[in-house]
Amino acid sequence: MTSFAPAPQRRAIQDLPDELISQIAAGEVVERPASVVRELVDNALDAGATQITVRLLAGGVRLISVEDDGCGIPREELPVALRRHATSKIRDLQELEHVGTMGFRGEALAAIASVSETAILSRLDGEDNGWLLEARSGELRPAARNRGTTLEVKELFFSTPARRKFLKSDATELAHCIESVRRHALARPDVGFSIWHEGKLVEQWRAVPIGEGTDRNEALARRLSDVLGADFVASSIAVLRTSASSGITVYGRAGLPDAARSRPDQQYCYVNGRFVRDKVLTHAAKSAYEDVLHGHKQPIYALYMEIDPARVDVNVHPTKIEVRFRDSREVHQAIKHAVEDALAAPRAALLAQAAGHTGAGTAESVPLPSSGSGHPLPSSATSTGWQPAVSAPRPAMPAQVQFAMPLQEAAGHKVSDMQALWAPMRDSQVAAAATPSTPGTPATASTSPQGQSVPPVVPDSSVDAAATWPLGRAVAQVHGVYILAENAQGMVIVDMHAAHERIVYERLKDQLGNDQPIASQPLLIPATFAATPQEVATAEAHADTLRVLGLEISPFSPKTLAVRAVPATLAQGDAVELARSVLAELEQQDASGVIQRARNEILATMACHGAVRANRRLTIDEMNALLRQMETTERSDQCNHGRPTWRQLSMKELDALFLRGR
Repeated sequence: MTSFAPAPQRRAIQDLPDELISQIAAGEVVERPASVVRELVDNALDAGATQITVRLLAGGVRLISVEDDGCGIPREELPVALRRHATSKIRDLQELEHVGTMGFRGEALAAIASVSETAILSRLDGEDNGWLLEARSGELRPAARNRGTTLEVKELFFSTPARRKFLKSDATELAHCIESVRRHALARPDVGFSIWHEGKLVEQWRAVPIGEGTDRNEALARRLSDVLGADFVASSIAVLRTSASSGITVYGRAGLPDAARSRPDQQYCYVNGRFVRDKVLTHAAKSAYEDVLHGHKQPIYALYMEIDPARVDVNVHPTKIEVRFRDSREVHQAIKHAVEDALAAPRAALLAQAAGHTGAGTAESVPLPSSGSGHPLPSSATSTGWQPAVSAPRPAMPAQVQFAMPLQEAAGHKVSDMQALWAPMRDSQVAAAATPSTPGTPATASTSPQGQSVPPVVPDSSVDAAATWPLGRAVAQVHGVYILAENAQGMVIVDMHAAHERIVYERLKDQLGNDQPIASQPLLIPATFAATPQEVATAEAHADTLRVLGLEISPFSPKTLAVRAVPATLAQGDAVELARSVLAELEQQDASGVIQRARNEILATMACHGAVRANRRLTIDEMNALLRQMETTERSDQCNHGRPTWRQLSMKELDALFLRGR
């Protein structure tokens, strides 16, 4: 027999006491000691502090003390500071919509004081002494202090024991407090921070003055090195881009694909100096790594965005960690393009510059033998569009004379009409070959009795010139898979299939552009599947977008969709799975972004089939041409699947392998 609880008696509606209101607000603002640290450091930064000291006991549960050297609080304003919704940051709606300070809600101190024993000690510049205010008693008395403010929070959650039971161990709470200060330190390299726990110095980050021979990027790099470690800066590249249309500036550092981690624990996004967690920013940064990141790895980055405060709403969440943008799409594009531009530059030239050598990113390429210059090129090489950059021929090495080998057609699917993509390059090379040689110009190659081209013999000076190439000169091929090259730093190992795959992929993107629809293949028997109402609505609303992607999806019944055509290059795949994934992405993301990603995936498949295969023997000239193209091709450090295309072994590392110098 089921028993029912008696209906509750009606209770009168009445105003809540101020203390209970503050305790309810504390449930939103004060989640743990780290929340208190965040709010108090926000206030210290708004006061113009240049040095902030955080002292903790028991992970911040027994004591949180934040000291700063800011402007201070006048004596008569100290009691007002502890009232709810009392602040000096804003005065009206216009200032709220253009807020530029870290805090502005005016409820943090009142909420903190309601669940702890709070005291404020502050002194203005020029006063004889400071003033100490006890929040519980309201007693105000003089006290000694330099200019600035000290805010002490003792016995957090003593008045709400149930909340205190949910806290973790002291070590865990301390880690959260340190992370909270770390986020502030990354945003303000001009401010010094120190953290003490149980009387011991735990972390200290000295201020990096900006303007005295140190610009913002240099100061930021030094602070990132101090806070996140020197490895973060060493494995990342600078980001700096200002959008001409939106005026959004994005700067910071983006980690190299090789430095990606299994967890997103080193991803920091800031909007006008405020650390935020936002899906738009996170997705934009992850999208920039789509072409270069392998598997489900998470990139590392610290990105800072400057935007007009009127175009971003920070009054979304009580903790101010979430924001809302007026135009999310332009913010997404600004972040994505800034990171993409930084990752696009080949790192080989940077490697040479770091070692004190002049980078050869614009060095002339060693030409591949081509039919236009009298050198027969195997059909498999031309079918993949593997041609060097258009430049004057560079003579080959005298000790590396080698005949071009007749190669078999590479296995796999053929890329249709790939010859047409590189016709302009071949025409340029034909014109270059027809130009009469002048004094100082290397002689053209001769023809062997067997009808094969023979590279010319050149002076030894070209060997010295090859030392300036970032990826060096090829010396050998290992098992038809890897290319061994020698450069000024040591030895370079190149995965030739992965490298050529990236080169073909980038050229396909440049040649085909973004305005051409993807070729589709009609299905003899349409593939039908049970669809949700959202999928049916998405298919009808984005019919034109699907057509550009080479997909034709139409309603078969009120609850069924039929796939009638798929992209030609993916005709052998699962049509239903492809349709579901594209519809899900169209439902969540912008249509243009979906089109771009889908087109890139298809071009990546074409490049994979069109790239030179493993176990194929290359001549020294062909290997050198591949190296030169890698030095000038964007994102050539990773293949289309995110795997590295080359590795550098320095002379020091080689010596260590053989115990030299020990």
